[in-house]
This record gives sequence, structure tokens and C-alpha cells, in this order.
Amino acid sequence: MAIAPPDNGTPPDPAHPRNGFDRFFEISARGSTMSREVRGGLATFFTMAYIVVLNPLILGGAVDGDGKKLSIPAIAAATALVAGLMTMLMGVVGRFPMALAAGLGVNALVAYEIAPEMTWADAMGLVVIEGVIIAVLVLTGLRTAVFRSVPTQMKTAIGVGIGLFLTIIGLVDAGFVRRIPDAANTTVPVGLGINGKIVSWPMLVFVVGLLVTLVLVVRRVRGAILIGILASTVLAIVVEAVANVGPSFVDGKPNPKGWSLNVPELPGQIVDVPDLSLLGNFNVLNSWSRAGWLVPLMFVFTLLITDFFDTMGTMVAIGQEGSMLDEQGTPPRAKEILLVDSIAAAAGGAASVSSNTSYIESAAGVAEGARTGVANLVTGALFLLAMFLAPLSLVVPFEAASTALVVVGFLMMTAVRTIDWTDYEIAIPAFLTITLMPFTYSISNGIGAGIISYVVLKLAKGKARDVHPLLYGVAVLFVLYFLRGPIESVL
Repeated sequence: MAIAPPDNGTPPDPAHPRNGFDRFFEISARGSTMSREVRGGLATFFTMAYIVVLNPLILGGAVDGDGKKLSIPAIAAATALVAGLMTMLMGVVGRFPMALAAGLGVNALVAYEIAPEMTWADAMGLVVIEGVIIAVLVLTGLRTAVFRSVPTQMKTAIGVGIGLFLTIIGLVDAGFVRRIPDAANTTVPVGLGINGKIVSWPMLVFVVGLLVTLVLVVRRVRGAILIGILASTVLAIVVEAVANVGPSFVDGKPNPKGWSLNVPELPGQIVDVPDLSLLGNFNVLNSWSRAGWLVPLMFVFTLLITDFFDTMGTMVAIGQEGSMLDEQGTPPRAKEILLVDSIAAAAGGAASVSSNTSYIESAAGVAEGARTGVANLVTGALFLLAMFLAPLSLVVPFEAASTALVVVGFLMMTAVRTIDWTDYEIAIPAFLTITLMPFTYSISNGIGAGIISYVVLKLAKGKARDVHPLLYGVAVLFVLYFLRGPIESVL
């Protein structure tokens, strides 16, 4: 359910593209316009630009097996470079409005579990291996076949679950929902703001920005989400200038009332020269001799499962949001989309920024009207500019960008009405898929629980033939994925 209203003027004619650029990207054929694509590309960038700051903090805060750290400025530059190039590649090859960047969750796995067992170069080499394996699975048609084997209503549930996942990400990133410090002594693990109250300026900025965005959405204002982000950012800059709130950590000490990540201040320096020294700093063979065969194998398997199914869920959710899925719930050029995603995984490892993957924040751009790869060209170009304009990219705080995630979460949630909740054989797997994504903070966990329960329930009902043969294999892989801790301890 997109909120972008028709542009003024002559509507696009699918049968008569305006020029070769229009024909190649199918702008008119998908009922879009250049202005919508540009707006969508801008919205997507603003909702995911935080990765240029957050990825260096995660990777740069860890040490490898030799006690060495990666340079934070170099990680930031390489993060923006790979995100820009891979997002543009998705736009040209996949022609789908889905941006890519270093994957959250995967980068933490690389930083805190893989790298301590080997060197940074070895850890990034495993990421490259994982990306190459996925690319082979795409080229052989297996990854696309697995995607098509998932029932249509399960794909709908994946999109809805990701919508809820986006919502909780937005609420947590904005500090509106927080983990209760003494959660071990209470049955309530999270709560509203600080001690159940909205008592900080950043939280107030988020609330005001969200309400403004919702009003714009209800009134069908063109560019509602993008306007909401920009308006919230302006408000945040004014608030910071007056109240001097500061960051969430000051001199290593927590400041609960501070801005979550970026402090919204106009930078003194706008242009900076990027440090690209980490490009090519990977080794694909040394980890196997240093850590033994089992540790790298389990790490590659974990990366593979996470990347494999996260992207499948993300492209379904984005296609669903933009009404771009066919009757089987498959987006256009699915094979090309999955191939670019695989290349991005390997490229992230080769640049020492962890596996790059598709970002569900792209749904913010789709909600603004993006339907083609042109939006990716805009988002990708902005990431490339961010290498040189890194100080400027730090102006938008989480509290401003998160408003878009909550609104898009609502829009994606509306598809829940198409699931047949009277049929328990599909309703229960759908329910588990939808709920476990936000509650476990993982798209893959939700998909895995849904597929395993779907197969088990079908077998219990004596309907084994209703399950696509590939789903049995996928279910087994997910069982191994969930049991990888005990397996590692035994072996």
C-alpha cells in the first residue's frame, strides 16, 4: 500500500515510454515518474544513511585474534563506497528499488564472533566465500527455486512481519521504546522512554515528527515521508542549538536523554577526503588452517542462511509495498535481484566492511512512489557523495529518520488482511513468522520458524504432497541453523 498520490500533469502511459531511459528502467510501465523515483531515492538514503556511522562503530570497536582493530575512518569510507556501488548496481541490473549496505546483525557476528577467532583479513575472507556460494546458488537457479517454493500467503506473512520489525527498529532507535535496566528483576523487558515517561528532547522530536508525518500521510501529501524526515531534522537542529542535549554517551558515560547516534549539529567541515585503505584486505584460505575446518564452516553456514533468507523476505516486503509482485508473490527480475545481492555480500567482505545486503528501509522510498531502479541511482549517488561529505551525512539523527520506519511499518502491516486466518495450517506458520521477526530482531528467525512449522503441520495433517520438495530441505537447514549452538559444542 503506497501513499504516493499521482503527480500533477500527464500520467505515465505504460504503452508509450517517453525515451530510452524510461524504456530501460520501465518507469512508465510501472506507473512511476522521475519525480517519484527521486523522492523515493532520497527517502531511502535518509532512512539508512546511519549505517555509514554505525558500521564503523560496530566493526571498529572489536579486535581480531591478533588484538588488532580496523580504522574507523577507513571503515566509514568503504561502507559508503560499497553501499553506493552495490545500490546502483541493483538499480541497473535488478531495476528494483531496493538499496544495499553493510548488514546489521551480520556485521556484529563478524566483529564479535568470527574476527576474534582469526585475523580481520581471514574473517572478511569468509564473508567473500559466503557471497560466492550464494552467487553460485543464484546462477544455478536454486535460490530462485527456493523462493518460488514458499507459499504465497507465507510470503505475505513475511512482508507483514518485516513491517512490524521495521516499526520496533524505529521505536527503539528513537529511544521511544527502551530496554528496562533491571529487566532481570521484572516480567517486563521493555518500556516507554525513560522510566515510562517521555522526558528527553530527542524523544519529543521523534513524537512530533511522527505525528507530522502521519498527518501528511492521511492528507495524501506528496513526499510525506521525506518531508517528515526533513522537518524532524530541522526541529532537532533547533532543539540541539537551544538545549545542548549532546550524544547518548559523554566521555564513556551513558546520557539517557541524549541523541541515539548522530547529534544534529551543522558541521564545521563539510568535505573530507575518504580513506580507502581497507579495500582488498581479505584472505580466503588462512582461516581454515588457523581455526580448523569446523569453526569457519559453521560461520559460513550462519552467514549463508542469514543472507539467503533475509534478502528473500526483504524483496517480497518491498514488492508487496509497491504492488510489484505477480500472482505467485514474486517481484520482477527476481534472479537478477538475488544475483546482485550475492555480489554485494562478497563485495562487502572484499572491502572489509562485512557482508552487504538488501535494506528493508528501502520500503520508505517505495512508500514515496519509487518503483524502479532509478531510485537506486539516487540513493547510490548520495552514498558515494557521503564518502566526501561524511560530516554532512551525520546531521540527520535517528530520532528524525525513525519516523519513516514506523509509518512504513504501518503500511506494510495492512497486507495482513489477505491471510486466511481460518486455515490453521497456514495461519499458525504465518503468525510465528510475523511475531518472531520483531521479537527476536531477525528476519531469518521468523522465516525459519514459519517454514519449519508449516512443514510439520502439513505432515501432521497427512498432506505431505502439499509441501514443495525444496521446502523439506529448507526446513532441515533451518533446524540445523537453530541448533548450531549445541552442534558446535558437541563437535
